[in-house]
Amino acid sequence: MRLIKCADATRPYATVQVGNPNSKSMRFDVHVAFLDVNGGTVEALFHEVQVPAKGKVTAKVPVGGDDLAAEVDRCDVDPDALVQV
Repeated sequence: MRLIKCADATRPYATVQVGNPNSKSMRFDVHVAFLDVNGGTVEALFHEVQVPAKGKVTAKVPVGGDDLAAEVDRCDVDPDALVQV
């Protein structure tokens, strides 16, 4: 899991790359915390992403609205996506 770009006032989503090392296509829950300038949580959520076997997907994880995106200073992405069973 890799953060490519964080959300901001003009882009109400974080761009995240998710890799699948498994031999079959799987769904992953990506966790992103959107933080303000003081380190407070603006929004924290899970976003489901389907990733092909041995592949990578670039996903847009929405903040939840333009008004919230304007408050975002940085993003924290959990490096381990949870596999959906």
